[in-house]
Amino acid sequence: MATNLGIDTDLLDEALKVGGQKSKKDTVNLALEEFIRKRKQREIISLFDEIVYEPLYDYKKLRKR
Repeated sequence: MATNLGIDTDLLDEALKVGGQKSKKDTVNLALEEFIRKRKQREIISLFDEIVYEPLYDYKKLRKR
């Protein structure tokens, strides 16, 4: 799929240097993969506040076995 994007060339050049990729295409693809991975991690982290613990669970009782 051919696209015509207005990408900031300074950012792309810096990403190319920092990332060590061989081409601009590889650099953009890697950046997109990292972006997606980070967004998915945020979604997972947001679920941590939703854990409901059983109020009657006695963890000390299980230690005495």
